Amino acid sequence: MATSKSQKKWRDKHRFVKKQLNVMSRRLIHSYLDEIAEEYKLRGKGEAVAFCCFVTKALIQRAGFNEETARILDVFQHTYNQDRDIYSA
Repeated sequence: MATSKSQKKWRDKHRFVKKQLNVMSRRLIHSYLDEIAEEYKLRGKGEAVAFCCFVTKALIQRAGFNEETARILDVFQHTYNQDRDIYSA
């Protein structure tokens, strides 16, 4: 765990562009993030979260003009909502 001094230094340096996100999640999600980071040569779970957000946003934008992407996104949304308890904390 980082010291209070180093945390303050990080926050002061990045206060306009970054915000720390501490999320409690199931071990399964941590495992998925490790897999994603390794598969796509990312720098860890934090970057894997950013990558997942990037991919989701890209799918949403693509679904605006591609019917098949919109259908797939709807399937993902429906399936996640059905199995939400497996993934959420």
